[in-house]
Amino acid sequence: MLQIHQFPHPPLQNYGVLIHDPDTGETAAIDVGDGPSYMAAIKETGWTPTQIWVTHHHHDHVTGLPEVKAASGATVYGPSGIAGVDRVLEGGQTFEFAGRTVGVIHTPGHTMDMLNFHVASEGIVFTGDTLFVMGCGRLFEGAPADMWASLQKLMKLPAQTTIYCSHEYTQANAAFALSVDPSNMVLKNRAIEVDQLRDQGDPTVPTTLEAELATNPFLRCNDPAIRAGLGMENASEGEVFAELRRLKDEF
Repeated sequence: MLQIHQFPHPPLQNYGVLIHDPDTGETAAIDVGDGPSYMAAIKETGWTPTQIWVTHHHHDHVTGLPEVKAASGATVYGPSGIAGVDRVLEGGQTFEFAGRTVGVIHTPGHTMDMLNFHVASEGIVFTGDTLFVMGCGRLFEGAPADMWASLQKLMKLPAQTTIYCSHEYTQANAAFALSVDPSNMVLKNRAIEVDQLRDQGDPTVPTTLEAELATNPFLRCNDPAIRAGLGMENASEGEVFAELRRLKDEF
């Protein structure tokens, strides 16, 4: 089994992640938004990255890339147009890490270059800023139709897939989810659990696809109660998603 070390780092409630194979010694760093935080995590774990996986070009995901690459000599995998990327990836491609196949899922919406990394053998996916716990990324570059199509790709993964996302936005996401899905008892209970975790200083990440399908309104665009609350009973799922995203931006 891969070992996973998740840790917070600045500037925007980000999470960094190191994944490590104890048999081969190989280690991957997922996005490197803050060099000092990653260097501290590398020192703490004793895991030197052999690969760095970049989800997208935003500064809080790549600022530390030069420092960690120089210190570790890691090979950098990511989308085109990012300085320091050694292997440019596109959706549908795969590459190898510690004897495992990593699938690349292109999810435009938050940015047009957004990549997700799926290690099917381990049942894990790293979604960057596409899918959050009970939320999804803002549409800085793509249209609602782009993001909805991207989320549908992730919804097709096995329900037990563990999802690592890049930010701790869960309390705000839960509050919005309750505003559009107030009769969802699973959501109500989960929101209480989230508050308890945060009160204790514990992360709400990772999540599972099963939990998101039950509580994340952006994955529930076909839900009759949500549709009724929006007055969109006869709208398409894409139209419902666009309205949810608009409402969240104003929430």
